Amino acid sequence: MSRWIATRLLTGTLACSALTACGASDAAEDPRTAADAATAVRLDAPIGDTVRPASVTTGTEAPAEPSPTVDGPTTALPANEYGRIPIVEYHLVVDEDGSYAVSRDRFRAELDTLYQLGYRPIGLGELLDKRIDLPAGTSPVLFVFDDASPSQFRYVNNNGSLTVDPTSALGIWLDFAKDKPGWRSRGAFCLLSGAEAGRSFFGNKGIEGQETAWRFSKLKQLDSLGFELCNHTLWHARLDKYDDAFVQEQIARGELAIDSAMPGYRVRGFALPLGMWPKNRPLAWSGAWTDAKSGRTLRYAYDAVFEVAGGPARSPHDPQFDPRSLPRIPLGKGMPLLPTLQRLEQAGAKGRYVSDGDPAQVAGTPP
Repeated sequence: MSRWIATRLLTGTLACSALTACGASDAAEDPRTAADAATAVRLDAPIGDTVRPASVTTGTEAPAEPSPTVDGPTTALPANEYGRIPIVEYHLVVDEDGSYAVSRDRFRAELDTLYQLGYRPIGLGELLDKRIDLPAGTSPVLFVFDDASPSQFRYVNNNGSLTVDPTSALGIWLDFAKDKPGWRSRGAFCLLSGAEAGRSFFGNKGIEGQETAWRFSKLKQLDSLGFELCNHTLWHARLDKYDDAFVQEQIARGELAIDSAMPGYRVRGFALPLGMWPKNRPLAWSGAWTDAKSGRTLRYAYDAVFEVAGGPARSPHDPQFDPRSLPRIPLGKGMPLLPTLQRLEQAGAKGRYVSDGDPAQVAGTPP
């Protein structure tokens, strides 16, 4: 039955209306302009409040870690672990589709489409370390959420007890996973820590009801659920416009903020704001910045750099796999997910990655 559902989804005869109307413009504005940042961001500004709320719960409890042999929809395609892997890119999850925004209904529908087609979430570390261990007939998908907006992760304060807002992306995810075997909490949240409009670790200063004191708890909760933290710079500066020193400060201060919430946390991924590379390209994955006030030097080094677009990524088993240039599938108005999945399904040996269920061997023919 699950294969019949997958076939109908791909032919379009069972596709949800939220998918057929989905889609985003080719560009998004920076959350903060360079002029704003020059006056609003100070080197000595505190990164965040370490006060934690008295009680934090998920609201909708995360599913138990599944076995690699759990039941659930699969694909009839042959095993091919040299195939392509979709890295889906979400920003705002709100009432209606817009520029780099998807509606809540559409977000849930796209989760369901992926699940019914046999896709299962993986972590960035699993991709980089070639540790993709999925049941036979299923395929990996890597979710990446950019900008750390409250729409992705909001708390609701119920008399001092904080729960995950069920209308936020994380709340929708956790509710969806409750009856979906094999749907783990895996993916990467690429964070801003000093941008406007609440793009500071999922909300601050009362924006959308989110308190500054809750920010660090949100990062810790994502980590405890199984998600990974990724850097997206301090305030989303277009790195192609600035000199090397500024580029390194933007990246290093973003990492410093994550370390303030999660001391010693290893950040493995970096997402380029608007997909723009710095003039000195290697600074996107390695560099250093010295705080003139404290004299402290912070060095950063990333295994992965996310582009803003480019289609499905190569398998880590593919000799041409380049983790320092990982393409993604941006989703928003005018940018639907289903056509990409259809193309992968129809591409034969050059199509989707399909697991053979045996992590000790790599199935398929190298490209």
